[in-house]
Amino acid sequence: MQNRTIGIVATVLTTLFCGCLGIISCAWGGIIVSGAPINVTSNGVTTPQVLPPAYGVGLLCVSALLILIPAAVGFFTLRKKPETVVTDMPPAQ
Repeated sequence: MQNRTIGIVATVLTTLFCGCLGIISCAWGGIIVSGAPINVTSNGVTTPQVLPPAYGVGLLCVSALLILIPAAVGFFTLRKKPETVVTDMPPAQ
């Protein structure tokens, strides 16, 4: 029971840290790829800037990896492992 509890906690923590960060990165990557201008403020001066689409594609790839991490952790920690079968053999005579 304790291993299953550790697996659940690991899945929840990776979902909070990696999954949420991956979803936010996916949203920003989509905004950057679409070419929408982003307001940048420097020394009180706000200017709209457009980032290169390659940045957005990179963020989308990283976000896909970050979203897959909790799925992999959940799969490997919560799957039912095959039981080892021990057969009693009669003593050799």
